[in-house]
Formats: sequence, C-alpha cells, structure tokens
Amino acid sequence: MSVIIPNWPAPNNVKAFCSTRDGGFSLPPYDGLNVGMHVGDDPATVAKNRDWLQQYCQMPSAPIWLNQTHSTRVIAVNQPSDDVLDADGIVTSTPHVVCSAMTADCLPVLITNTQGSQVAAVHAGWRGLAGGIVEQALDKFSDDVVVWLGPAIGPEVFEVGDEVRQAFCDYDSDAQRAFLATSNDGKWLADIAQLARLRLAKIGVEQVVNSHLCTYQHDQQFYSYRRDGVTGRQACFIWIE
Repeated sequence: MSVIIPNWPAPNNVKAFCSTRDGGFSLPPYDGLNVGMHVGDDPATVAKNRDWLQQYCQMPSAPIWLNQTHSTRVIAVNQPSDDVLDADGIVTSTPHVVCSAMTADCLPVLITNTQGSQVAAVHAGWRGLAGGIVEQALDKFSDDVVVWLGPAIGPEVFEVGDEVRQAFCDYDSDAQRAFLATSNDGKWLADIAQLARLRLAKIGVEQVVNSHLCTYQHDQQFYSYRRDGVTGRQACFIWIE
C-alpha cells in the first residue's frame, strides 16, 4: 500500500493523508484500495479496505464518511460517528475526529488553521467549487489557514463545456485564465486547481499548496471516473492529534 502525505506547512499536530488505489482487496474494475461504498463494489471488500487503511495510517478513529452530491453543504462535527453525513465538506475542532473527502477526479481540499486547532476536508467538483463550497468551509474558520489541493483531474485532460466556463467567469472575470480553448467547438480545458486558487485568493487565502497530481493520467495510482466510468474512489483524510 502507498499513501500520499501532503507537503504543506501544517502544524505538527495536524495529520493528513491521501489514499491511492495501490494495495487493497477489490477486484476489477475497482481493483486496489477502493474506499467507495456507492460504486458497485462488494461492501464487505470495501469495509476491509477501509479498515486496513485506518490501521495503516494509524487513524485515531474511523473516518467520518460523506454522502457527496456536489452540493455546497459543509457540516461541523464534534465527535467520531458511524453515520454517513449528507454533505460535501466536513470541519472539526475536536481532536481524533477524522474528516474525509472521497474523489475520482474532483478536487479534494484539505484545510487547517495555523494553530492546528481546526481542520476540514472538502469534496470540490466543478459545481461545488463554482457554487462556493470552499468559501462555505472557510466561513467556519476564524484564523489564518493553510490549504492543500489534492489529486484531481489535470488541466491537460479536463474538457468542459461553455456552461462551466461561464459559471466561473460570471463570478470572477479572472477565471478565464484557467480555461484553454480546444479544437472542439464550445469546449474548454479547465484547470480546476487554478480555479480553486483564484477563489481562495479572492477571499484572502494565500497559503495554498497544490499537489499537481492528475487522477486521469496516473491510472496505476488513482481512480478516475472520467477515464474509466465504472471505477473506485480514493479519499483524503485529516485530523487533529
């Protein structure tokens, strides 16, 4: 098994990991460490993958999982829970509560304040990002923050339509810098990490670290819905020790 440890200036008491598809027990087309219960994989196998990952990363409790629907809902929690929460972001100031965000091309965003007393995990697809989910999460922070942008579909392969570009440019004209016209009429290549950085900069968040990892192009390392259709999910996790 291999996991990614964010290279960011987080406080020492804040722990964060991103899983990959390496290792695990799932069979094709989910082969590897699939942590998504909702994708058609055998539930017992997914549970085994999750348990193994929890032990491998020495998590202090089972992660809190989200029923992600590309919304802008961010929930604050203060204790570990086995309940699956209807939201696309989770924030806590309680030690040993493990926040998670599952992805397979969308942008996972991890946030900590500089004191190490509050953390959040956010699932940001283009709809959630355009709708303001990152801002919703940051509204729950009162101190300076550090942000890590995890593995997501890269700007070389993320083709979108005019409606996506317009959704971002209507909010901020600078967003046009994150889109590159393609040879397909009305289609654009979008840089979702850059779009996140632009929105963060607009609200004064400057400590942002981008992983520069593309889920689509690294098929041995990551699941990608855009590449494979039926596939598994990786996840990012963050907690306070």
